Amino acid sequence: MKKQTAGRDQLGEFAPKFGLGNPNTAYAQYFIGNSYLNPLTKPGESSISIANVTFEPGCRNNWHIHHATKDGGQILICVDGEGWYQEEGKEARSLKPGDIVVIPANVKHWHGAKKDSWFSHLAIEVPGENTSNEWCEPVTDEQYNNL
Repeated sequence: MKKQTAGRDQLGEFAPKFGLGNPNTAYAQYFIGNSYLNPLTKPGESSISIANVTFEPGCRNNWHIHHATKDGGQILICVDGEGWYQEEGKEARSLKPGDIVVIPANVKHWHGAKKDSWFSHLAIEVPGENTSNEWCEPVTDEQYNNL
């Protein structure tokens, strides 16, 4: 599959270091706004999956949980723009390039771009036992706009 690249008219000066990839249509139902997915590892070449995920300004994913009975979870390495990360019951955390978020298994959370910034992070799926992802409710406009 050929990788899509966006022109400057779409992204302005934003140029993701790890490439934009393709529109994230497979998971679009779990996002508010448009996101793009650029897999950096191929299925089967490693037990670790790494993908660059890019969010347009204002885009965020739904609350979700990376389940596992042992190990598992996710690591985010912020590489471009500015975004948000929030765990259920905690204050949202502002993210910028160089920030790293370690998300333990079974923690409900969401992440996405700030209102006025594109945002990219590397998403690393941590291997574990009996892993699965549960997509939950959207982050409401009220919750998001209060950040």
